[in-house]
Amino acid sequence: MYIRTISRKNKDGSKVEYVQLAHNYRDPKSKQARAEVLYSFGRKDQLDMEAIRRLAKSVERFLAKTGDVETQCKLQFPGEDVRFVESRPMGGVFVLKKIWDRLRISECLDKALADRQYTAPIGDAVFAMVANRALAPDSKLAVEDWAAKDVHLELDQPLKVQHLYRAMDFLLENQEAIQKEVFWSTANLLNLEVDLVFFDTTSTYFERDEEDEEGLKRYGHSKDKRKDLPQVVVGLAVTKEGLPIRSWVFPGNTPDVNTVEQIQKEMNDWKLGRVVWAMDRGMTSEENRAILQRGGGNYILGEKLRGSNMSKAVLGSPGRFTTVRDNLEIKEVTAGDGACRRRYVIVRNPKQVKRDQATRERLIRRAEQEIEAIGDLTGKKHTKAACALLSHRSMGKYVRELKSGKLKINKAKITEEEKLDGKYLLSCSDDTLSPEEIALGYKQLLEVERAFRTLKSTLDLRPVYHRKDERIRSHVTLCWLALLLVRLIELETGMTWNQVRRILERLHMGEFFLNNSRILQRTELTQDQNKLLKKLKIKPPPLIKKIDLTS
Repeated sequence: MYIRTISRKNKDGSKVEYVQLAHNYRDPKSKQARAEVLYSFGRKDQLDMEAIRRLAKSVERFLAKTGDVETQCKLQFPGEDVRFVESRPMGGVFVLKKIWDRLRISECLDKALADRQYTAPIGDAVFAMVANRALAPDSKLAVEDWAAKDVHLELDQPLKVQHLYRAMDFLLENQEAIQKEVFWSTANLLNLEVDLVFFDTTSTYFERDEEDEEGLKRYGHSKDKRKDLPQVVVGLAVTKEGLPIRSWVFPGNTPDVNTVEQIQKEMNDWKLGRVVWAMDRGMTSEENRAILQRGGGNYILGEKLRGSNMSKAVLGSPGRFTTVRDNLEIKEVTAGDGACRRRYVIVRNPKQVKRDQATRERLIRRAEQEIEAIGDLTGKKHTKAACALLSHRSMGKYVRELKSGKLKINKAKITEEEKLDGKYLLSCSDDTLSPEEIALGYKQLLEVERAFRTLKSTLDLRPVYHRKDERIRSHVTLCWLALLLVRLIELETGMTWNQVRRILERLHMGEFFLNNSRILQRTELTQDQNKLLKKLKIKPPPLIKKIDLTS
């Protein structure tokens, strides 16, 4: 590392010298030594060169690696005033901001901000809340302190709580336009094919026991198993790569089947072109089939295996299974004629067959033990134990009651269930898709489930503490933006976000004062950090971020 000067010639023939901090490295392609500028001090005629000479002498001896930083610095610089002020994690924020800029999200926000008279730093506030959601999820009130003290976040001005809430209001006012702009920017940059769209819903609850009969917070079927708390229903559409396209928020008592019309109508307005919707059996109804085919759309829907005459007929149809990729066996069945004709694909997973068999055998053993413990009830009144067994969610279907009152294992039900082991049933309206494409396409619906797991566990979508509906919607939009960044990073690195985050958060920015000169310098990159940045095609941050000469 060394100080150097370079000169530039102006149009009038005069020369201007600039002072730079540089170091040499070997170019891996040319195998020649090249100079890399670490920091530019500015014009030589405007600098205190003596102060730079003193600083250069100190930097050359700046070799402390371990132990107490301030003590080590003083040992390295005897007789000089050296203070280590603080060190904050910077790696996670640095990478998230690079991905944010690559997807041109700031440009999308600026487009929505055009012709608006905002004095608050809306763009910085939105990014800070998204980064917080990805790195250290906390309340919006806590984000102000986090941005100021807990992370090295480069902002044009300090963020205040009122800036954050104003930014949330802005997101709500422009929610659809922003989601549309951000998605198309992402799709165009990554060359995404949006021909297969996956949609599913989840629920997220509130830490309060009062519902809002006029708003979003309502009691409903909780997928978090918290039926004691009011909730909202969150819908998410994702690409086959697992990247979120758009999010929705519905009242907490909205059945899954009732969400389809709204999402299909709103996504049609985006003019995605040919779209095949993939949804699970909770969305399946005759009305929704017609809705999904409006405007030339198509569907792949999960069908119920039990309780439907059509399902029984399809599952009982003759024909052999064909083995395809991903350990799946498939069989295509066509039912009905003319306008009532419908394509079905029966999918069987041999590994799941064994798992289902093992699970059933364990349940039957437990049921037999319960029946033995209850004893012979012939001619006697039912006990609570007998009622509990018959109504048990898992074991109950394998137990039947004789006219005499005696309990026995239902062998007919076992035989019936054996025929369904490892199977699921799909219907599809698109004749251009092969049975294999239908089966593998539906299997990718797991990407939505993975996205929901990330939203709930990693990004802390739940529980929600916001009281107003508009804040709830904005909160979900912030989680959607964070999920977009996180999923893209996972796709490009082949690692989970938790693994990536751990590696990146070890990269810190240190603040030092050396003879009244303030220095911002990052820690050395580890091998893992270098590999991550290369996979993401991100240039490492400069070693020395800033040098302020105060004397």
